[in-house]
Amino acid sequence: MKKTILWAALAAALSPITASAGTLTTITKMWSYTSTEAGQTAEISAFDPGTHTIWIAGVAGVDVLNARTGDLVQHIDTSQYGSINSVAIHNGIAAFAIEATTRTNPGIVQLYDTTSRSLSSGVNNISVGALPDMLTFTPDGKSLLVANEGTPTTYGARIGTTIPRNYGPAALDPVGSVSIIDMATRSVVATPTLSGVTQTGDTIRTNTGMDFEPEYIAVNAAGTKAFVSLQEANAMAVLDLQSRTFDKIIGLGTKDFSVAGNEIDPLNNGIVSFATQAAKGLYMPDGMATFERNGQTYIVMANEGDFREDDGDRSAASSVSAVSPLNALRISNTDSSAGNLLAAGARSFSIRDADGKLIYDSGSILDKEAYALGIYDDNRSRDKGVEPEGVEVMTIGDRIFAFIGLERTTKSAVAIFDITDPGHVDFLSMIVTDDDLRPEGLEGFTMDGKYFLAISNEGNDSGRGIGTTLYGLSVATVPEPETNALLLAGLVGLGAFQRRRKQKQGVNAQA
Repeated sequence: MKKTILWAALAAALSPITASAGTLTTITKMWSYTSTEAGQTAEISAFDPGTHTIWIAGVAGVDVLNARTGDLVQHIDTSQYGSINSVAIHNGIAAFAIEATTRTNPGIVQLYDTTSRSLSSGVNNISVGALPDMLTFTPDGKSLLVANEGTPTTYGARIGTTIPRNYGPAALDPVGSVSIIDMATRSVVATPTLSGVTQTGDTIRTNTGMDFEPEYIAVNAAGTKAFVSLQEANAMAVLDLQSRTFDKIIGLGTKDFSVAGNEIDPLNNGIVSFATQAAKGLYMPDGMATFERNGQTYIVMANEGDFREDDGDRSAASSVSAVSPLNALRISNTDSSAGNLLAAGARSFSIRDADGKLIYDSGSILDKEAYALGIYDDNRSRDKGVEPEGVEVMTIGDRIFAFIGLERTTKSAVAIFDITDPGHVDFLSMIVTDDDLRPEGLEGFTMDGKYFLAISNEGNDSGRGIGTTLYGLSVATVPEPETNALLLAGLVGLGAFQRRRKQKQGVNAQA
């Protein structure tokens, strides 16, 4: 175990100019933890307020940490059941989503008591769909929702030789679904699927040789609707939790990279140059979170983008006659054609309403701010840029903040935005953590009357950068301007504060 404790403030004020008087958020790095368990990574974390512990799921099992110190309390080995993908906690129960060793077989949800850290009494193993990738409790804790991704091992064959490409169904493609578990009986009471569900919106991908694959679930505050990302399909499904059926599948459209504010760098040639380009991006969100404002539900989406695991639906844009600087851009060959290039991912985060309408998009902010900090990875330029993946939303004081984890930067980076007004969003700064890579899971919570953000990093393929780091988020009185300037000059900054600008209007670029 590697653990460091840094109590000095490492960040600048987060409150933007629009923040009300009397609030100022600062960030302090509390500790970092890296597991020594064989095969263990750090992907998704959950906080238990009853025991003040953080539970970190990572392939081989779960590391339970003392949230105050970062010390390991216990490692729970789940490898005998398969790979663990997610953990969620509510009212003293920790739920684990575990895919089967043969991932096309049904997976399981295991329930643990957070005090004893052992399997809960009564029913504690529940069979769900294939490849349960994520799970979450409804706000009241009465239901547990499981996103069964159902990824095939071998994809369907290509039909014909034309472009855009088209693929037939896979021979063995488990049905994508959501398992709804009643926590009173600890049983699956419904498993809604997406076959035959009404489709609306634009650019839903259905010719990729795979079924709809639920990736992530976010639930509204009332616990009546769940919003499910269908990443590879470039869509969001809306699940009615009262009827336990899907209402609709909403195509998320495309983002126009030729519009000012949406600039990209499409070449990994060692020269980073952001410019408008004659191409579009499929939003394809991964992580999502909801928040409520003025009686409306909004969904925050990290627009990572994703291709099939075998990359059969991915090609260089040169395959459809694109020339430099777009020739190397990796595009969807099931959607693109000559003069119509569609890349995976929007290199941004978005805010949408409950009907999928785009309210805000961060444009090119994430890529450009990463570059300004010296952590932009040009090797990813032709692919998906910084690849926003994880999302956490927290209310601190009277402001609402979105934390966006960036998977493909040279150091672990989490961008921070003030989203209090969904139509007028402010970029604030980035949390950059040395020695960590690829933030996967973000967990915000309160403890001892204070706010915290845990960042779990899956690291790279060689095992570097795996670990969880905890940051404290504090609220204080805003100093006078002169005092504030001295304070900011004395802190070790997150690196982007001096470039803070107010993003007056999001780029509404749905095509």
